Amino acid sequence: MSGNGELSPSFLPGEWDRGKMIGSGSFGVVHLAINKSNGSLFVVKSSDSQEGNQSLENEAKILEGLDSPHIVQCLGKHVSFGENGHPKINLFIEYMAAGSLGDVMEKLGGKLDEQVIRAYTREILKGLKYLHDIGIVHGDVKSQNVLLGSCGNIKLADFGCAKQPKSNTGPTNQRSLRGTPLWMAPEVLRNEGLDFSADIWSLGCTVIEMATGKTPWGELGASNLMAAVLKIASSNERPSFPKGFSNDGLDFLRKCLVRIPEKRSTVDELLDHPFLNGETESKNMQQKHFHEYSPMSVLDIGLDDDSYESEESDGLVETKLASKIPFSVRRYEKRGSSRKQCTENETASQENWVTVRS
Repeated sequence: MSGNGELSPSFLPGEWDRGKMIGSGSFGVVHLAINKSNGSLFVVKSSDSQEGNQSLENEAKILEGLDSPHIVQCLGKHVSFGENGHPKINLFIEYMAAGSLGDVMEKLGGKLDEQVIRAYTREILKGLKYLHDIGIVHGDVKSQNVLLGSCGNIKLADFGCAKQPKSNTGPTNQRSLRGTPLWMAPEVLRNEGLDFSADIWSLGCTVIEMATGKTPWGELGASNLMAAVLKIASSNERPSFPKGFSNDGLDFLRKCLVRIPEKRSTVDELLDHPFLNGETESKNMQQKHFHEYSPMSVLDIGLDDDSYESEESDGLVETKLASKIPFSVRRYEKRGSSRKQCTENETASQENWVTVRS
């Protein structure tokens, strides 16, 4: 999409076909579409309601100024008119082959492994960092608004609720309540304004969603939405943390789900949190040690043991055999392996289209 918001010439009317509906929401519907000039796939978000058009206009305005590998790309827009004469906005968005994070979770049995949660959370935070650094609040972070490519790459999507504060220091003025209640921060539900810290609260709820396979606030949110909203807005409670989560993961959630906005961690602080870095670095060190000292014969087995029994001594003599009798231990250098870059459209199949957003 060009900087002035004009439609890309490759998406002029008549040069693309609308496919089947693959998602819907409060704003309107989502269809898969194809560019007839080159066969590439994309999605079309459409609405013929006034509220839906406002949401799509806001999304287009926000997206046209963004350029990040962690943000879904807007390819253009087109305004048509229905039989009733009302305008209908078509917003063209890049196609993400694996669909939303919520879709992937459902297909994989509900909840995700903590190692996967770490990886996805890190990528979501990179997208939020980009937005916050340029003064934009996403406003509706949840699994359904996080899209995955077929290679596992993560991109933030659905900017219909996004806001751009006049300054980076104060909250935005919010005339109407927009977003998804169970993921909303307490101050947002109280209509006190939308600030960057609200995205952090929603991120914490999304981590809970990934770890449990359920909406935050559990059964209360599923059975009685109004009671859950009142509890979020007025109580001192937080949503229940997932059972079996690591200590680092629980601490990460505590730093996200602080009821006082000013005391929540920032994106930069969370990117440095041990939940995202500690265990991964430890595993890398273990793998590095294993590859650097790989045994080449049976004589090498046990060289790294802390102690061994010596016939020349009355007891156990602790020694480092690896430093004294190296035998055929060889030092290896890690070789970088080139990873073939995936192309979204190469893996797409018309017989297996997936839901991009619901």
